[in-house]
Amino acid sequence: MLIETLSVFPELFEPYMSTSIMGRARRRGLFDFMAHDLRDWTHDRHRTVDDAPFGGGAGMLMKVEPLHEAISDIASRGEVRPRVVFFTPCGGTFTQGVAQRLSRAERILFVCGRYEGMDERAYDMADERLSIGDYVLTGGELPAMVVSDAIVRLLPGALGNDMGSVDESFSTAEDGGLLEYEQYTRPAQFNGRSVPDVLLSGDHAKVDAWRRANAIERTCRWRPDLIADARLSDEERARAEALIARFHDADGGGRA
Repeated sequence: MLIETLSVFPELFEPYMSTSIMGRARRRGLFDFMAHDLRDWTHDRHRTVDDAPFGGGAGMLMKVEPLHEAISDIASRGEVRPRVVFFTPCGGTFTQGVAQRLSRAERILFVCGRYEGMDERAYDMADERLSIGDYVLTGGELPAMVVSDAIVRLLPGALGNDMGSVDESFSTAEDGGLLEYEQYTRPAQFNGRSVPDVLLSGDHAKVDAWRRANAIERTCRWRPDLIADARLSDEERARAEALIARFHDADGGGRA
C-alpha cells in the first residue's frame, strides 16, 4: 500500500509516520508513505495557494488551480491511480468499517485542506469525502494521520500478530461492532479494586463468555447507539435492552 498526502505543511507527517506501530510497519515494507507539498504546483513567486472568497466573508479559500494540477499530476504517476480522499464536514463519517475498506486499497491520496476551506470545484477531484467528527480543526493533516493510523494497523503483520485487532472496539463495525471488553494487568488488587475472579481462573471458555457479556454491558453503558446494529443473539439483545433501560434515564441522558 502507498499512502500519500497533499498539504501545505508536508513536514508534519514524517515524525508520526516513522514512530511506533506506523514506523515498524513502514520499515517492514507493509506500506510506503509520501508527503507532497501543494506549493510545488504554484506558478507565482509567492507560491500562493489561497485567495479571498467571491461574495466576501471571513477567511481565505484554497485555490482550485494548484489543487487540480497537483492531484492530476500525482494521480498520473505509477501504475495504480490513487483513491483521492478529501476531508470536509460534508463527508461521510469515518468509522472502523471505512478503515477496513480503505485498508484494501493499493494507493490512497489524502488531500488536506487549510484556511476557511476549499474552492468547491476542487471537490470534483474527490473519489471520497470523509469527516472524522463534528468539530473544527485547523487543517486536514490531523485527520489524514488519524485515518492512516486506523488503516495501517489493519494491514496483516502491522501489529506483529494478524489477529491482533480482531477483538478491538468497533472491529466489526461494518455489521455493528461492540466496544471492547475491560482489560486488566498486574497487580491483581489496586486501591481496593480487584481484577474479576474469572480472569484469574485459567478457564478460557469462562473468560471468553465473560468478555462477551462485558463488551455488551460496556456498549450499553457508554455507546447504546451501537446496540441497534450489533450482532446479538435474542437472549443478548433482551439483556442489552434491559441494561440500557437501567443505565440511562428516560431522556437518554443519565448513567448508573
